[in-house]
Amino acid sequence: MSPKSKMANTNPISLSNNLKIGGTDIVLMAGPCSVESYEQTYAVAKSMHALGLRVIRGGAFKPRTSPHAFQGLGLDGLKILRQVADEFGLLVISEALGVEQLPLVAEYSDIIQIGSRNMQHFPLLWAAGEQPKPILLKRGFMSTIQEWLAAAEHITTRGNQNIILCERGIRGFDSSTRNMLDVSAIAHIKTSTHFPIIADPSHATGRVDLVPAAARAAIAAGADGLLVEVHPNPAAALSDGDQSLPLESLPAFVDDMLRIAAAMGRGLI
Repeated sequence: MSPKSKMANTNPISLSNNLKIGGTDIVLMAGPCSVESYEQTYAVAKSMHALGLRVIRGGAFKPRTSPHAFQGLGLDGLKILRQVADEFGLLVISEALGVEQLPLVAEYSDIIQIGSRNMQHFPLLWAAGEQPKPILLKRGFMSTIQEWLAAAEHITTRGNQNIILCERGIRGFDSSTRNMLDVSAIAHIKTSTHFPIIADPSHATGRVDLVPAAARAAIAAGADGLLVEVHPNPAAALSDGDQSLPLESLPAFVDDMLRIAAAMGRGLI
């Protein structure tokens, strides 16, 4: 085995007293694209808890392409997410769009997401680096790996070393899928850096029928986790319904991912 083909030693990041990302277990973070109501979020959290999953995702501040699209519930959404997570003993990941929202997201979330559109929002990166909570940094949809890693450095040089990278697909020329999942980027990050990396097959494909296959590929490439959108009624979702797994299909999806994880000598939580 050549030096370049050896796996780097990922530095696991502690998410709680008994949960780490970047270790043996693959962490499946699931939940709705947007928090729409207590009932919707509760239904997702209840199913996740029954399946042994530990981290619920949900957007309270939504960076939508159109200003006329649903922008999220804001602080009310964060409160719902935190309340439901606490009822089931789950951790929360949610996105901060700007420096002014970072304190709120940090108060109600266990992991702070910085989305693709904000990968090079430098004041947000600096502010994220000056607080202690883990940061999930999504790759910009038109960014190189080096630009992505440089963005991570903007966070680490301000003091916060708890960075989780997220490959969520890059812009291509083919409209068959929303984006293109860069599986080679996952493998590259694993061999050349110490950052844990997860994949977002929902945004990478934009199609619910392709999410399982993209998720399997990501795990096979070495991903330490998955970020997957799930909704009790995708047809009525206020955002990203086309790429959201129906809640009733979550158990089968988890079983599928467990088999792939086992083939890689890993568990899934």
